[in-house]
Amino acid sequence: MDLDFTEEQGMLREMVRGVCSEYAPLDIVRELEDDPTGYPSDFWKQLGELGLLGILIPEELGGAEQSMLEAVIVYEELGRSLAPSPHFVSAILGAGALRAAGSPAQQQHWLPQIADGSAILTPAWLEPGNGSGPQGVQLRAEPRADGFVLDGTKRHVVFASSATRLLVLARTGDAPGAIDLFLIDPRAKGVTLEQDLTLAADTQYRVTFDGVEVSADDRVGAAGSGWATWDRVMHDGIIVCGAQALGGAGRALELTVEYSKERTQFDKPLGAFQALAHYMADAATTIEGGKVVVYEAAWARSEGRPITRLAPMAKLFGCQTYRDVTAKCQQIYGGNGFTIEYDIQLYFRRAKQLQLSWWDQRYLEELVAAAVLD
Repeated sequence: MDLDFTEEQGMLREMVRGVCSEYAPLDIVRELEDDPTGYPSDFWKQLGELGLLGILIPEELGGAEQSMLEAVIVYEELGRSLAPSPHFVSAILGAGALRAAGSPAQQQHWLPQIADGSAILTPAWLEPGNGSGPQGVQLRAEPRADGFVLDGTKRHVVFASSATRLLVLARTGDAPGAIDLFLIDPRAKGVTLEQDLTLAADTQYRVTFDGVEVSADDRVGAAGSGWATWDRVMHDGIIVCGAQALGGAGRALELTVEYSKERTQFDKPLGAFQALAHYMADAATTIEGGKVVVYEAAWARSEGRPITRLAPMAKLFGCQTYRDVTAKCQQIYGGNGFTIEYDIQLYFRRAKQLQLSWWDQRYLEELVAAAVLD
């Protein structure tokens, strides 16, 4: 594994950082907290024009067809800036599911629209009181002559109000793996959206399905293949989540280092106190270690190597690092860190939210344990 990025990859990093700085600075991030839409349209348009929405989509379908290494570069910068957008749910998970299991017609229809930003897909996966594994999917899709009828509730559906289609995991039988994926219009009859307020103040919805009819043509993949597709796509997703976490942790530490040089106590800057300096040194070391895990997972995915161990490790370690680093940063800021005037609290809240989202710590530990012990 070569840890030196190419000149083109360095230019990609600079481009993403510049776009985030111009179109999604932290004052925009603050304005969009708890907003029903939750992302700036100008920023989304720029991501599409620069080819960043189609980063993992094949060129013949309108994408840039880059590797997972380029994707983690993008996500380090998105995590660093806290830029709010449906990129993860649409360009990574939605597009990934269609690439993995979509019919040729579904791919040709949806992937070019995802790549240019004219369509947004978001998964409807988690359910109230249920876990992250296949048994947690209990929303029923009952077969009918010309399709299925869905009844049940999903929670934590990100950017549901902006979605062109929901990618819904639904149970079609009693066997553990009897799960299918369906594309459903969030404006269809019987679909109800209710916004949830979250720790990160991002845009999530509770989605209720009451007798929602869906045709067989809107099923993604073969019957009973939904969980296998979702599991595969999520292994890609948690790699970029790890990169996002470490990008955020790195920026939080930079802000704290700057603060520790400016803020004085007992006539000297906070950074001059050995205990606080060591906290920041430990944080910098842990962040760099986390990057190696994420980069190795991305490299393995790009080379077609197994990622069953590396991908869960990337998110598990990355998000724990983000959580621990921002907690230390808050301690160095003291009471100021918990006031809305300071930016560090934005990172602190999002660190915990990301750790809880998209396979939480317990589920990731189970995946790592299975890979190690079995």
